This record gives sequence, structure tokens and C-alpha cells, in this order.
Amino acid sequence: MTSFLITHAMTVNEGVSTYHDVYIRGGRIEAIAGNLSAKPADRVIDAGGRTLIPGMIDDQVHFREPGLTHKGNIASESRAAVAGGITSYMEMPNTNPPTTTMDRLAEKYRIAEETSFANYGFYLGGANDNIETIKRLDPKAACGVKVFMGSSTGNMRVDDPAALEQIFTHSPVIVATHCEDDPIIEENTRRFQIIHGEDIPIALHPAIRSEEACYRSTALAVELARQCGTRLHVLHLSTAKELDLFSDGLMDGKQITAEACVHHLLFAGTDYGEKGNLIKCNPAIKTEMDREGLLAALASGKIDVVGTDHAPHTLEEKHQPYLRSPSGLPLVQHALVSLLEHVHNGVLTLPQLVEKTAHAPARRFNVKDRGYLREGYWADLVLVDMEQPTVVDDEKIYYRCGWTPFAGRTFHASVVATMVSGHLAYIDGKLDPDPKGRRLEFDR
Repeated sequence: MTSFLITHAMTVNEGVSTYHDVYIRGGRIEAIAGNLSAKPADRVIDAGGRTLIPGMIDDQVHFREPGLTHKGNIASESRAAVAGGITSYMEMPNTNPPTTTMDRLAEKYRIAEETSFANYGFYLGGANDNIETIKRLDPKAACGVKVFMGSSTGNMRVDDPAALEQIFTHSPVIVATHCEDDPIIEENTRRFQIIHGEDIPIALHPAIRSEEACYRSTALAVELARQCGTRLHVLHLSTAKELDLFSDGLMDGKQITAEACVHHLLFAGTDYGEKGNLIKCNPAIKTEMDREGLLAALASGKIDVVGTDHAPHTLEEKHQPYLRSPSGLPLVQHALVSLLEHVHNGVLTLPQLVEKTAHAPARRFNVKDRGYLREGYWADLVLVDMEQPTVVDDEKIYYRCGWTPFAGRTFHASVVATMVSGHLAYIDGKLDPDPKGRRLEFDR
């Protein structure tokens, strides 16, 4: 493998920002010090004072393979992730067929080994009828067990209370939940159909997939986890009300943790007028007050991890009337630069952002030798220019679906280079064509 020397970098790691050189050999960080110019390297990259951080570990993506590859696949979406500074991802089970058996899980790992540009791990899906598979799961074989407590793309809802209790009691790995209450959503939908027929305005999406639908389901998950002793990770909080169910402070030692996603931190209900179905997602983007509450909780430690919930659909699918338009947004390519806006605006510090996007997901999911700038760790690195703007243009999109909800926006920072397991996967706007992502190992 090629050896690299990165010089004159402002490294941000474990709460400290310091100028360092970083030497990489054999895919791993061999040395971090003030001056490593004597180290022999196949390639020297002068950071020129720009910011070097550990790559983002995205704990929630939907890359659509197998079965839904007209929307995206592991190759296309991981390529976009690398261009955006995401070096590792954990992919969801609501594919076709759903990833609810060990054979299907193994098949996804086989595909990723051949085609993934970023490092990869996969969830085993919880179902009403696969508790024995979950009980036999090797804790090193999956990043977690995903439970859809509300329906979403793929119809994998676990709605049998006995099955839920069994999964929460016996899962040998962290349980990650999508929390929305379907009976509330169904009743809200019927109510608005009486008024609007099939042509429900998109602005009513957060009233249909409402605050109460989210809160009731999240409260159930938290209560069940406490009763069963489950290591629970609640995904994509979208309301300020749900925050009352979680505790502030450092993540370490928490039994129950929470994630927020980039779109709930950037968009609000007022954006439906411009973006329409392009920002239709589950759970729904809600009010400005909810958005501000989530950002405050991120700073306080009540929200532990930031992910994307990247979920591509074609424009043709998204442009259908509200009830037929699928929920989900393609997000990975601009996730990191969108999050850096909160640093630019003074809501978060850069060390806080690195904690939420790299350090915390590595610890929460027991990812081995990743998520930090440490000697001996895999070289998953992102070089960021905090002063060079990113102008988002659909013509520069790597997703198979070919569009982004961020089109027309300008972010203050840009991703200059991304290194995945010591492989220079992206630099100066160019992607290396060779997929070199590695399977994530879990130290369990």
C-alpha cells in the first residue's frame, strides 16, 4: 500500500485542535507529531493549514441494494459518501428482499467487498418472525439489529408486542429503532383525505406524521428498553418533545442513546413551500422550534450521534402526488459540509462535531480501530477547507438518482480529500475509480 505524509494540518481530535503532521503506512496511522518531514513517503500532501479530521461514520444509510437498485446501489452511494467525507457507513435492512436472515446479510457483505468505496457494516433487520435468527447472531457479524416500530420504505414494521419484547430482551447487539406510531399516522391520513382527497398538500406531512406519533413510539421504545435492559439507539429524532425522554451529558455509560440527522438539523417546515416532496421523509421535517431544539440537544449531549438516513428515490418517484411519493432524501455527499454550517454559525464547535460524527458512533457501535486520529488506527481521514465554499449543483452529483435537496445552496466549507483505510479515495474533486472500502470490525 502507498505511504502518505500529510504535513501542516490543523488536526481536530478528542477535543483538541493542534498543528500536526500525520504519517500513514500500510493503511494505518503510524505517527502523529509536530514535524515528520524525515519520514519516507510515496506521496506528500501539504494540508497548508487546513483542517484534518477523522472521517464521518454514518450510522444510518439506505443504499438500496439488493432489489431497489434503480434508486441507488452500494457502489454509487458509497462513492458519493466518500466525496462528502464519509469514510464508513452502516446500511439498513429494508432492501428487497429484506435483510432478515444470515444468508441475506452475508450476500450484502459479499457485494460490498467488491464494490464499496467506503468502509461498511450492515444491520440485521428485526421482524415479527425472526427472533431465533437474532438470538443466534454473532455480535461481530452486524453493526446492530434494526427495528421499524413504524412503517417506512420496505414494510418491515414490527407490530407484534411479543416479538418486540423478545427482540429487546435477546438481541446480542445494539437495537436501533425507527419510532413512529402507525395508528396515529393512519388516522391523521384519513382525516386529511376527507378534506383534500388524494391531493394532500405536502405542507401537511408533519401534521400527518406528527409530533405525537413520534413521541408515543419513542416513549414505548425507551420504556421497553429500560424494562428489558436493552442497549437502545433511537434514530432520527425529529421533535423537541422527544428530547424529554433522553439524558444530557457524555454518551459513555448511557444505556439509551439518540441520533439526529442532517436534514432535521438544517431544514424546517417552512421549506416545504420551496422543496415540496424533495424533503418528504419519515419521520417528517417539522417546525423551526423543533430544529432549534435538536441543535441545542446536540450541543448539550442529549443527542449523541449525527447520521444521515440517506435514502434515495428517483425524481420521477418523488414528483408523484403526496400519497404516492416515497419518503427519503439523498444526503451523504453534502452531509459533512452541511453540518459544518452549524460550526460556522457558532452553534457547535468543531471538536463537538467530530465527537458526534466520528468518535461517538465508533464507541457506541464498538467499531474497532476507527473514528479517531490515533497511532495504530486505520487512516480514515478527511481534509476540510473551512474557507472554500461548496456550491451545490446537480451536475456534480454522484448519486444514481442524480439529484440533491441541497441544490442551489452554498456551504461555507468544502471537502478537499478523503482517505479510506489508507487509500486516497478522493482529492481535489476527483474520485479514485478503485473501490477500497473494508468491512468494519466490531470489538465485542
